[in-house]
Amino acid sequence: MAEPSFSALGLQPQHGGTDAGPEPLWDFSTNANPLGPCPAVLEAVHAADLTRYPDPHYTRLRAALAAYHRTDPACIVIGAGASELILRLVRATPGPMLVLGPSFSEYTRCARVEAREVIEVTAPSDFLGQQRRQQGDGLGFVCWPNNPTGESWPAEFLANAASGGRVVVDFAYAAMGPEDALAAARAATTSTIQLYAPNKSFGLTGLRAAYAVTPRPWPELSWLAASWPVGPAGVAFLEAVTSEAAQSWLAECRPVLAGWRRSLAAGLAEMGLEVRESPATFLMARVGDASPVAAALRRHGLRVRDATSFGLPAWIRLGAAPPEWQAALLAALAKELRR
Repeated sequence: MAEPSFSALGLQPQHGGTDAGPEPLWDFSTNANPLGPCPAVLEAVHAADLTRYPDPHYTRLRAALAAYHRTDPACIVIGAGASELILRLVRATPGPMLVLGPSFSEYTRCARVEAREVIEVTAPSDFLGQQRRQQGDGLGFVCWPNNPTGESWPAEFLANAASGGRVVVDFAYAAMGPEDALAAARAATTSTIQLYAPNKSFGLTGLRAAYAVTPRPWPELSWLAASWPVGPAGVAFLEAVTSEAAQSWLAECRPVLAGWRRSLAAGLAEMGLEVRESPATFLMARVGDASPVAAALRRHGLRVRDATSFGLPAWIRLGAAPPEWQAALLAALAKELRR
């Protein structure tokens, strides 16, 4: 009897956005900062010496990130993107994986790679209840703000989840939202594993570099990686994103991104579509059957995020974009929905 394929087991990555086709004219499928890349960060990446190995222990980088987060360098874990770190976190933690969903598909996929039980709940109260039933066993995943639905779970919930068991709080999109809300969420989650993927905020998603901040040293999490998971360009990137120049640039981006997101939401609502916003750069629109709508928009040179892989087959996710992009999207979407 033939073994089931990775696809049949649900192990094939399915992200509903990027594809093998030609690059679109307008890409709404990404949650990356449409104003990026940040000039100061890009300059640092271009200056990286690619003829040499990086420090295998990332000593200087971990010290810089620890200073930024006011923690011990031993609590900083470097990884080749958030997805790679998620897989390591699952491998390092026995027991079931608890997900507050619908959310980023990698949490569930990585659990399946390791043949772990996945328990997905859709309400914070159910997440806390399941934690009590697990009695501290396993690992929980909370995305803040949540991808794709945009919820910014209250700080009180985050603090309660942190006290209920080992939890990962994924802050991949948080830096593009309100600073005060992020500060409150960080303060509530100091005893969780905080996951950061700044390549989204700084407009360099093709550069695979991320890091985790653990509440206490966890050397096994670093040992689970291959040697040198992040190269010199990634090291330069992560060192640069905490600089004053980079943070000032990001602060200037926030009101522009919020304005573009609100404008896009208004345009979709005027078409009669149900819209769900997030505090970051993205929103969701209910279009009926998302997969054929996404395919039709692709033929117009537009790429959107089909939310079917999140378990939301009636919705597409759209990133904030300049007004001329929005005009192209709204015109094509109106045409296809009339069909």
